[in-house]
Amino acid sequence: MRVRIIAVGKAKDRSLRGLLDDYYARIGRYAKLEEIEIKDGDAAELAEKLSRHIPNRSRVVALEVDGRVFGSQELAKWLGRAENDSIQTVVFVIGGAYGLPEDISRSADLRLSLSAMTLPHRLARLVLAEQIYRGFSILRGEPYDH
Repeated sequence: MRVRIIAVGKAKDRSLRGLLDDYYARIGRYAKLEEIEIKDGDAAELAEKLSRHIPNRSRVVALEVDGRVFGSQELAKWLGRAENDSIQTVVFVIGGAYGLPEDISRSADLRLSLSAMTLPHRLARLVLAEQIYRGFSILRGEPYDH
């Protein structure tokens, strides 16, 4: 399975980049991970750019403030179902300062909220990476999730 994280904006801060790369390497033990950074723009332009990077027949998760709230165990089960269903690519989409274009959000298989609090998109990317790693470690019965 592939995991693709499409994020609006760049993770330029060295400390953040180091943390992301650490979690991405950990996720790489379970799935091929791709990170795609998209430059922000108006809604129509952004929707087109994001759509271009979402493969056909992938499972899409739009990160939204008002999305469903999953615990780590629930996210692990969701990832496990994607693996069991032989989904080739799971795509997580993180918007910029103004969120995601409505078309992208509406067409997602899952609208997911990482917190009831609004998170800066760079921090949301880090929390997401950690939770994806945690989800895979839960599925494999590894001791990381304790």
